Amino acid sequence: MNYPVLPDDIKSVLTRGTVIPALPLALNSKRKFDERRQRALIRYYLDAGVGGIAAGVHTTQFAIRNAEYNILAPLLELTVEELEKHTAKTGKPLARIAGVIGRTEQAVREAELARKHGYHSVLLSLAAFRDDDNESIISHCRKIAEILPLFGFYLQPAVGGRILDMNFWRRFAEIENVAAIKIAPFNRYHTLDVIRGVAESGRADDIALYTGNDDNILIDLLAEYRIMHRGSVISKRIAGGLLGHWAVWTSTAVKLLEDVQKGVFDRDLNRALVLANQITDCNAAFFDTANNFRGCITGLHEVLRRQGLFEGIWTLDPEEKLSPGQKNEIDRVYSAYPHLNDDDFIAENLDEWLS
Repeated sequence: MNYPVLPDDIKSVLTRGTVIPALPLALNSKRKFDERRQRALIRYYLDAGVGGIAAGVHTTQFAIRNAEYNILAPLLELTVEELEKHTAKTGKPLARIAGVIGRTEQAVREAELARKHGYHSVLLSLAAFRDDDNESIISHCRKIAEILPLFGFYLQPAVGGRILDMNFWRRFAEIENVAAIKIAPFNRYHTLDVIRGVAESGRADDIALYTGNDDNILIDLLAEYRIMHRGSVISKRIAGGLLGHWAVWTSTAVKLLEDVQKGVFDRDLNRALVLANQITDCNAAFFDTANNFRGCITGLHEVLRRQGLFEGIWTLDPEEKLSPGQKNEIDRVYSAYPHLNDDDFIAENLDEWLS
């Protein structure tokens, strides 16, 4: 099988490691797609220095696919338009990643839509395969890989994912055009399953690992993993992040990853550990961990609203709101960690992004 492959410049971006925000959805007070503010949000990410954007993912709200909204295609198209404009202006290659969900028939349709709109890779959710065995899921993945390169996705069970063992990840990594894997089980044991599976697949040098563990971002980026396999030690690091958390305070996230890549924290481990805990504390407020992640999307919207990028925190579901006490928690982390927000950067550029 001759699977489609990533362009060389995009593969280089992913291999080197970059910041990829999981794109939130901009809506107006009538809960209709707000194209102006969606473009402003994407322009913010691009000027902040991200290396790509993931659209149509959990943070974007899976309901955009529903017939009563029908937002998936317009969102994918708008996102590519902004990425292409930025690349034309700056010459910077940007990874275009589209979320793909559902059983095989739906996933094929979505992957073909992503290909039609010029996406490089699909972030492949396997939540719909809750009770299937590894062989069935691998067969599904291979069908989608025939359409576009795969960006694997280990989604945490608390927001709809399922447990996927090390043997699954070894088999998945053996698919010839798996380009990267987002590791987001929010669980250290399951994170190690992915890394060990990639190491044992024989393709450790070909597959970029990305943290989606919003509860452990900095430690994931700093850690080196050494896996013993067949008498050899295979060293692997997590190159970057594809994160809902990095959908806000994005310019400081870009600076954080740059500091990791420059080895800034190698000289001061205690500073890194303190900062790692501060970031996790912020994530607890944004993602509403006190209420089992019920307000994880509205929490991000609230930060974007405060910064002026969004008009409100509206989602497609009128019942989706901030949890009791969540606003106070966001107030608290704003006050406790002013060095982590990028409100000034946004204030300086917001008018231009909205124009």
